[in-house]
Amino acid sequence: MTRRASSNRRGLRGDSVDLNPLFTRPGEAVDLPLFSLPDDEMLPETAYQIVHDEAMLDGNARLNLATFVGTWMEPQADKLYSETVDKNMIDKDEYPQTAAIEERCWRMIAELWNAPDPAHAIGTSTVGSSEACMLGGLALKRRWQQARRAAGLSTERPNLVMSSAVQVCWEKFCNYFEVEARYVPVSDEHRVLDGYRLEDYVDENTIGVVAIMGVTYTGAYEPVAQISAALDAIQERTGLDVRIHVDGASGGMIAPFLQPELEWDFRLPRVASINTSAHKYGLVYPGLGWVVWRTAADLPEELVFRVSYLGGDMPTFALNFSRPGAQVLLQYYTFLRLGRAGYTAVQAATRDVALHLSREIGAMGPFELWSDGGDIPVFAWALRADAGRNWTLEHLSDRLRAHGWLVPAYPMPAGLEDVTVQRIVVRNGLGFNLARDLLADIRASIAYLDSLDSAPPAPVAKAAFHH
Repeated sequence: MTRRASSNRRGLRGDSVDLNPLFTRPGEAVDLPLFSLPDDEMLPETAYQIVHDEAMLDGNARLNLATFVGTWMEPQADKLYSETVDKNMIDKDEYPQTAAIEERCWRMIAELWNAPDPAHAIGTSTVGSSEACMLGGLALKRRWQQARRAAGLSTERPNLVMSSAVQVCWEKFCNYFEVEARYVPVSDEHRVLDGYRLEDYVDENTIGVVAIMGVTYTGAYEPVAQISAALDAIQERTGLDVRIHVDGASGGMIAPFLQPELEWDFRLPRVASINTSAHKYGLVYPGLGWVVWRTAADLPEELVFRVSYLGGDMPTFALNFSRPGAQVLLQYYTFLRLGRAGYTAVQAATRDVALHLSREIGAMGPFELWSDGGDIPVFAWALRADAGRNWTLEHLSDRLRAHGWLVPAYPMPAGLEDVTVQRIVVRNGLGFNLARDLLADIRASIAYLDSLDSAPPAPVAKAAFHH
């Protein structure tokens, strides 16, 4: 016994690694502390196995139909990722080629979004579209402050106008940067911000209006051209010149390829800035976002910091400092790999799957569609009022989870909070074969719930679903 214990200890130190089968090594054979550092080191294979096994409990990311975030890239992208994971995006003096590639990417995006002169636009990469939204909002606030000071007016009580269906990052922006959030409630007649009664919310303290290309709840586009026209009418009556920031977290990388005739971008002079999530329909792993301003003049120079760092002068406009550079290289890889034709093909295939799923689900007796996936490949449905079921969409979501699918059910935003919908996000990697299996599991789940004599118990509470 004593000699064997001694051998095990030598195995831990690396002298006799092969003496310990993996699942009998200390760490695998006993519980480890969860909230304090272990007293001793362990073999790398053991540490890997512990983390690997715990990560398995998360489930299959490809079956997560709640998230917009990309879960698949090609093997060559995986290889590039592993080769460049050590690059720090902020070290532009140390990694000048990565910095050059970052500029190439946002200039490509500026051209994609029809900037009047992409060479004189300005943009940056971000950790995700939430940071990009924060930067877009900050630029709107600072431009408004500059104009008010120049006119000798107060810069107190700025406000930002947006739909009640905005993503939570805009609520955070208003909270963190002391801007009044003015939410235009959605309704059954106006399910998105469409310019209706916008004059009731806009005044001299409005720093801008947010328009969403792909509402999180339903996937529907907000009509940016209509919102712009409503602001034109307000300016004619009041003289107020209010700019638009387009939150294109999802639609910013869908509309240029699938709806190129739709005017939502810099073709509308009132659009000052646009953001997107590269890690959504930009087809890159998390986390990467982009924000682009129409011209350099739309980004106040006082927001750009020039930092002497690692021997070089570095301009930066970001909320984060050190952050991964590998995703920027993955974006460039994807741009080169797909080009316009490839992006169009991938996004069209994803939309085809979304339209197929929405048609099949809409034809099922209990449901009515709220959107069909024809804008971005995202759609939502509600339980029909006359469905006569003794179960809810939460119960259906719970049953689908038992099959491995994550299909969230949640209440709509202010104005429609009595309506509960279920939503599917179709991403690259969800093909027709998986869609067929999903439909079969939905039908099986409905049949099971219908077979119950009484209402099933309330689903077990899951982690909060955030918009």
